[in-house]
Amino acid sequence: QVQLVESGGGSVQAGGSLRLSCVVSGSTISRYSMAWFRQAPGKEREGLTIISPTSGSRLYADSVKGRFTVSRDNAKNTLYLQMDSLNPEDSAMYYCAARSCNPCASTWNLNLYTYWGQGTQVTVSA
Repeated sequence: QVQLVESGGGSVQAGGSLRLSCVVSGSTISRYSMAWFRQAPGKEREGLTIISPTSGSRLYADSVKGRFTVSRDNAKNTLYLQMDSLNPEDSAMYYCAARSCNPCASTWNLNLYTYWGQGTQVTVSA
């Protein structure tokens, strides 16, 4: 059974940084296109970044481009999200997701992601 577990969330002041991790168990992360999403209260889940299985391709949403960096360590079965220059609008529950395809075209379509973590909360104060 494939499981994704996020960690690294917390509370930070505006302008600060956080690094989220997502550990995959039950399978090899190199099989998956991985993504980070977030969802704030009352809002739809928003795609932030997608990284291909070999890290050769990375895609960012305009809202985080230049501030967030996605990476993966396939040897550690772990996905990362480095978040810099955080602002209060970044406050949300952050989720990692896995899509079993290699190769595959990047997509923000939630329904195409097979596995999801339980989320980690990020709160940014002004």
